[in-house]
Amino acid sequence: MYASREDIGYDFGDDSKVGSKPIKPNPNIDGGWAWMIVFSSFLVHILIMGSQMALGILNMEWLEEFNQSRGLTAWVSSLSMGITLIVGPFIGLFISMCGCRMTAIIGGILNALGWILSAYVSNVHYLFLTFGVTAGIGSGMVYLPAVVMVGQYFQKRRALAQGLSTTGTGFGAFLMTALLKYLCTEFGWRNAMFIQGAVSLNLCVCGALMRPLSPKDLSEKSAVRSDSEENQEKALSHSTETIKSNGVLSEEPEKKEEATNEEVLESVQHTENGGNSRSGRNMHGLRILKTVSQLTLTVRKGFALWYSSYFGAASLFTNRVFVAFIIWALFAYSSFVIPFIHLPEIVKHYNLSSQDNIFPLTSIIAIVHIFGKVILGIISDLPCISTWNVFLMANFTLVTCILTLPLMQTYGGLAVVCALIGFSSGYFSLMPVVTEDLVGTKNLANAYGIIICANGISALFGPPFAGWIYDITQKYDFSFYIAGLLYMVGMIFLLIQPCIQKKQPRQKSTEEAQV
Repeated sequence: MYASREDIGYDFGDDSKVGSKPIKPNPNIDGGWAWMIVFSSFLVHILIMGSQMALGILNMEWLEEFNQSRGLTAWVSSLSMGITLIVGPFIGLFISMCGCRMTAIIGGILNALGWILSAYVSNVHYLFLTFGVTAGIGSGMVYLPAVVMVGQYFQKRRALAQGLSTTGTGFGAFLMTALLKYLCTEFGWRNAMFIQGAVSLNLCVCGALMRPLSPKDLSEKSAVRSDSEENQEKALSHSTETIKSNGVLSEEPEKKEEATNEEVLESVQHTENGGNSRSGRNMHGLRILKTVSQLTLTVRKGFALWYSSYFGAASLFTNRVFVAFIIWALFAYSSFVIPFIHLPEIVKHYNLSSQDNIFPLTSIIAIVHIFGKVILGIISDLPCISTWNVFLMANFTLVTCILTLPLMQTYGGLAVVCALIGFSSGYFSLMPVVTEDLVGTKNLANAYGIIICANGISALFGPPFAGWIYDITQKYDFSFYIAGLLYMVGMIFLLIQPCIQKKQPRQKSTEEAQV
């Protein structure tokens, strides 16, 4: 295993160098306003992830209202959950251009609009557009900034901060289930969705709390996080040479482009100052031209950063460990979602419904999941513990539980396995931390967008695939076995690629010594 986080992969985003002068840390990093960011992210997880885990209440109402098949109706919830994660890479583009705060506020409005429009649909197909697509995209525009901002504001307590913020998913599952059940009983499902849309406007408040850090603060945070300066300088110099040789993102054209845009803005401003005696109509036109020029410059810079992260010479996909991380994410999330869908049927098959009604197995997973996120975050923040090793151990425990769950035929055995599934799945709070260790703070938004996109694909197609396996075999056992085996394939990629990348520098140094 690996003792340090830098062994996982090199950092693309740390372009600052530690100078001889001591760095005065920002008081808001690891403290101060950083805890308001955690509180904002906590509320986002309650309102978005919590409400999505409570969609079973609305799903029953939709079945009665529209009289459609269970498979067709279930696609509404599946689309909402899947699109929230799949749009991650495109939300990274919005963050690059507009910042986390503006992206989250727009997403809150879009999410609320999706809930409200869904209250007036006449058939389930309109729900695909209003709730599945509109509310799903809005949820994605709030969820990704909430995760990225926590990563930017924390250095020493990143895992704990992410763990505390993501516990909102578990709390939200209970709160939103009770709220939607009460609203549907008292006011009907249409009014319930309208009220939930009004509640979702609080996402805009959460977005307003996401106060951005200055570039200076981000560079200082990256400098403090650097434990191996020599390796980073080599990686950065190699990346810079590659970029300049390919001519994709060389610094000179970028500086020329910035200078050209600044000259345009200065000329517009000079014309504006010199034209005070002219008519107000011309002044208004000059102000519009200046605003459009500034907006164009911001959009072009944001798009260049987003494009370089995916397709440039310094692309995230040149990091082999990160690519292995993506492959793992394609199989991981479905293994967590499948038990929530098929456990009720397994309980019914073993005649355990009476015990499950007293304390549902899915509730055991949700409750222990909350504690798992916090405890794993605390363990990962210990100076002698590697976050990467904790992440791998939690994955190994989860895949073992997925494979052994069909073998349990008593309520007690199922309860123990479900508790272990809930605890080990707390590694979700470590995913942003591991992603930041792989690619750096600068590329966190784009990189984590790719990871949650892979998770979204897994969540979208995993449960229907498990149902298809049941239709063929008439047993749920094979659904868990296949999900566990695919999960193990993803883990093999995580174990192999770091070994390959760690050996490469040694091979180079041996060749240089021979020369």
